[in-house]
Amino acid sequence: MRLLAILLSVLFTTPVLSETLPTLTVTGEGRVAAAPDMATITLGVESFADVPVEAVDASSAAMAAILDRLRALGLDARDIQTSGLSLQENWENSPGKRKVTGYRARNALTVRVRNLDRLGEVLQAVLEDGANEFSGLSFGLQEPGPLLDRAREAAVQDARDKAALYAAAAGVALGRVLSISEAGGGGGPMPTAMFRTEAAAPVPVAAGETELRADVTMVFEIAAP
Repeated sequence: MRLLAILLSVLFTTPVLSETLPTLTVTGEGRVAAAPDMATITLGVESFADVPVEAVDASSAAMAAILDRLRALGLDARDIQTSGLSLQENWENSPGKRKVTGYRARNALTVRVRNLDRLGEVLQAVLEDGANEFSGLSFGLQEPGPLLDRAREAAVQDARDKAALYAAAAGVALGRVLSISEAGGGGGPMPTAMFRTEAAAPVPVAAGETELRADVTMVFEIAAP
């Protein structure tokens, strides 16, 4: 009985909570562009032969020459990584007949070039040593953190500006910030490049700009009148 009396006392003496105030949710975007200082290239060697071991040997020999050249150019071992190895059959399809005509071996390599002044030289060198595939070229920043923080600050300010605009248009006042969440941001390189397999000069490459982006969602309380 005493416990029941205590519970009833708490129930009738606790003030009724006020209704939750309405909220305003906005998304802000921040972008910061900068000249890239690093490039990542994905290159490969593809070889064909009648038997598997010959295809693999040819691909491996060309890739070994490419690795030696990259080291001679001063690239750090941490910036050179094998990114794919494959061996496949080549099939001939003809009416009523399907047979293996040979084998194709592929060896892929991902390379980071931290001195963009030498990017064209590096590309030309690997072409000369047997690279016959280029499947990727992207530009980026070695230290993107400070620029990304600037993009985040700009995104928060953009969200605040939007919230103030909406509140003024609606004739209400903004209250405190209830939550802030960040969406996945990233950089968008804008490179152009040309590859010439028989060029005598370094391959021409234009790095353009790298853009870092941040997106935040902010929830504001709408203050009571």
